[in-house]
Amino acid sequence: MGKVVLVTGVARPLGGRFVRRIQREPGVSRVIGVDAQAPVEDLGGADFVRADLRQPAIGKVLAEHAVDTVVHMDVHGTPPTLGGGGRGAVKETNVIGAMQLLGACQKAPTVSRLVIKSTTSVYGSAPRDPAVFDESTPVRNLPSGGFAKDAVEVEGYVRGFARRRPDVAVTVLRFAHILGPAAESPLAAYFSLPVLPTVLGYDPRLHFVHDDDVIEVLRLAAGEPRRGTLTAGTFNIAGDGVLLLSQCARRLGRPTVPMLLPAIRWSRSVLRSVGATDFSPEQIRLLTHGRVVRTAHARDVLGFTPRRTTAQTLDAFASEHGPGLLPPRSIAGTVDRLAALLPGKPVPQTSTAGAARPEEVRQDG
Repeated sequence: MGKVVLVTGVARPLGGRFVRRIQREPGVSRVIGVDAQAPVEDLGGADFVRADLRQPAIGKVLAEHAVDTVVHMDVHGTPPTLGGGGRGAVKETNVIGAMQLLGACQKAPTVSRLVIKSTTSVYGSAPRDPAVFDESTPVRNLPSGGFAKDAVEVEGYVRGFARRRPDVAVTVLRFAHILGPAAESPLAAYFSLPVLPTVLGYDPRLHFVHDDDVIEVLRLAAGEPRRGTLTAGTFNIAGDGVLLLSQCARRLGRPTVPMLLPAIRWSRSVLRSVGATDFSPEQIRLLTHGRVVRTAHARDVLGFTPRRTTAQTLDAFASEHGPGLLPPRSIAGTVDRLAALLPGKPVPQTSTAGAARPEEVRQDG
């Protein structure tokens, strides 16, 4: 018999993609997808079990199928596309659902590996934060609410589980902001706006990870460790390189509107009322102070190197969502034409690729 893998949160695109990918792994004989909602996309040969993680029935699923590997992906910052439920339902699923799942795993003797999808938002965003966070950096300002606080609580319960079940290999993957076709996040919704509100006087550094790389590192964490290594522990996952918010806006072709913080909070209410997006306090802090993480630990221990950099991830997101109001190539062509009209100025040979790809901010580690 091969491994039996249980994956939560499979009704969302990212969870469904991972289920289809893990089925192709050698040594995996069965995959069980769990969610409170039926998945829209096909899960391939996986078995789907409709179950609410907030209820104790998840324990019966683990016992009935003799699950040995659990990949918990049902931790999100946005309500599901179908069913909604708002922030209260999301918090219950994130925190209460994780508590019930961990309690069930503690009682299941067959479980030997647990992988948790978390977020770098647990570090918060504050003016006196270190330039780069690593996994051992003490957090000076814990998130006070929203998805980030949910993730902090979930990680606390996971640490307690690891102490009670030292025989289980526990891996926590802290993802930077995920962008891609399967991504559902407040920041992706923000970047989809035609005009980007920004905080006056601030240009934060940002980190992204493509959902293709998310699937790959989840596969590595759920699989057997490389010889002589351990895959247990906490790992930051992000693409190489860092972008400033102003660079992101240029690559997306979105004009920015610098605003004072009170005006940002007012626009938050307006955007929420029309259903465009929701600026949570944690997202406002991110757009003010930014956040960058060091990823060397994942490379050294997991053997994971992201295929796409932060810039490439954003470029892929931009191509998927079409040109903005100020497409970089059009702007570059206009600048060239205007420069050619200036007396005594040679016609510049501007690369449109260069206009769309300004130099990235360097990242240490």
